[in-house]
Amino acid sequence: MSRPQCPRCQRPSSHCLCALIPSLASRTQVLILQHPSETGHALNTARLVALGLTNAELRVGESFDDLPVEDGTDSFLLFPGDDALPLMELAMRAEPLRLIVPDGTWRKARKLLYLNPRLATLPRVALPAGMMSRYRLRKAPVPGALSTLEAIVTALNTLEGAGRFDPLLRPFEALIEAQIDAMGMDVYQRNHGV
Repeated sequence: MSRPQCPRCQRPSSHCLCALIPSLASRTQVLILQHPSETGHALNTARLVALGLTNAELRVGESFDDLPVEDGTDSFLLFPGDDALPLMELAMRAEPLRLIVPDGTWRKARKLLYLNPRLATLPRVALPAGMMSRYRLRKAPVPGALSTLEAIVTALNTLEGAGRFDPLLRPFEALIEAQIDAMGMDVYQRNHGV
């Protein structure tokens, strides 16, 4: 028998995050392309972004034939690469832009790029080097690896004003704390402690 679930945040009703999820407007459009394997993940941060930003859209799949990349709004892929521009270079733009963000493990995110060649042609932007993740439950495969939510908050704060999108971090931090409580501090320290 499954536990009752909140229909909005899809967390167990006893751990609903809706009261912590803000409703923030952004000038920047955010399009999150989520690999299907992430939808049922307990720590689905992309869903939190889509719920907390009024100008965000979450699409689930592997192939996306109808990406809005030629609609007059400049689109940028938020994904590291040798040719990626520093995000700060876009901060002074007068016209709005769209960030397209692949969501999944690094392997699954790369697969999304492979299956959607149009994405690979978009200019890439990258977050500043050396960022530290608050995601205490996952070991980052590379230094500076952030969750999807953290990456989007960092990007929007860079583009639209430092700290402006930090309220999106509240449900994320509550989600992490609930997971740590559920596993118990001994198990957490043994597997994730510093």
